[in-house]
Amino acid sequence: MIPSHPRLNELLQEVRARGSVSVESLAEKFGVTLQTVRRDVQRLAEAGLVARFHGGVRVPASTTENIAYRQRQALQAEGKARIARAIAQRIPSGCSLILNLGTTTEAVARELLQHKGLRIITNNLNVASILSDNPDCELVMVGGTVRHRDRGVVGEAAVDFIRQFKVDIGLIGISGIESDGSLRDFDYREVMVARTIIEHSREVWLAADHSKFNRPAMAEVARLPQIDLLCTDAAPPEPFPALLSDAGVELVVAD
Repeated sequence: MIPSHPRLNELLQEVRARGSVSVESLAEKFGVTLQTVRRDVQRLAEAGLVARFHGGVRVPASTTENIAYRQRQALQAEGKARIARAIAQRIPSGCSLILNLGTTTEAVARELLQHKGLRIITNNLNVASILSDNPDCELVMVGGTVRHRDRGVVGEAAVDFIRQFKVDIGLIGISGIESDGSLRDFDYREVMVARTIIEHSREVWLAADHSKFNRPAMAEVARLPQIDLLCTDAAPPEPFPALLSDAGVELVVAD
């Protein structure tokens, strides 16, 4: 598991933003020694979050496989908690929701434990486990194939189950938001479920920490105009402010 040290997260975001960067540049940016940067890079590389090359570091080449679930839980934990609080404050009691897969949606679930009268559908066993502690919440578990690495329920059975409903808010997480305005993920089975959630929600809210901007992934889930609200933990980099505005997406930066 990656330690929740702020510098490690900042270093990882710098590498993701630039694609590749020298050790010397990282040392200068963060005001630390070359030895410290090399040690930080080694820890990130051992977790599979970056790839090392002579004199520098780059993002892993794969767009087909996500970071391991336990690693994702540790990354951006503070930012995800802020996002979760901001979203929970906007969710009124007595509404219906679908929550999909992701560590950010799980953080939102924890913030909904005091809400009353919610009807929540989820394909996330972790979300279901969390919200089962709220006796004032009607919880519906989607059926389908359980993906063991993160306890997500995916596949055609999950898609068919969700098609029975139309909810007030579909709350989705995402693996990447690219500069062409596409929302992307890694597992096509998960993508099909997310697309169905979008189709069967009166409003679609996206919860995504700042590391998701400019992060590549293989399969397209949706485009920004299909989203009503994006909640993130830091101001999006260029060109996303204009893209969000043009798409009519309400931007919420959780503080």
